[in-house]
Amino acid sequence: MNTIKIMGTDDTPTVILDSENEIFEISGRSLPEDVTAFYEPILRWLEEYSSSPNSKTIFTFKLVYFNTASSKLLLDILMKLEQMHEDGKDMLIRWYYPEDDEDMQEAGEEYADIVDVPFEQVSYTLN
Repeated sequence: MNTIKIMGTDDTPTVILDSENEIFEISGRSLPEDVTAFYEPILRWLEEYSSSPNSKTIFTFKLVYFNTASSKLLLDILMKLEQMHEDGKDMLIRWYYPEDDEDMQEAGEEYADIVDVPFEQVSYTLN
């Protein structure tokens, strides 16, 4: 399965989807001009991955900011992970947020309430 590696910019997150090395991560800032075009390949990759996922998938979100348009697509990703979990696959979502960022912490809590997938919230210190 192909690996997706997208280097982040000021407006787009870094995305690494690498099933062989068990790295599934979206990090940085997400406010792409065309959010649908940005996330479409990611959702397509997850659809393909869902047909033959690893024995355990730990998907990491480490965002410092995302806009409203991105929040919908992030939810689409989480729903895809939930679907795999419902199909009996071992899934874990790790939601990292800066320790002083209540908005990002609350966003993680809201997503955790929406999807039925094991969900860990992890605070970290910005350097």
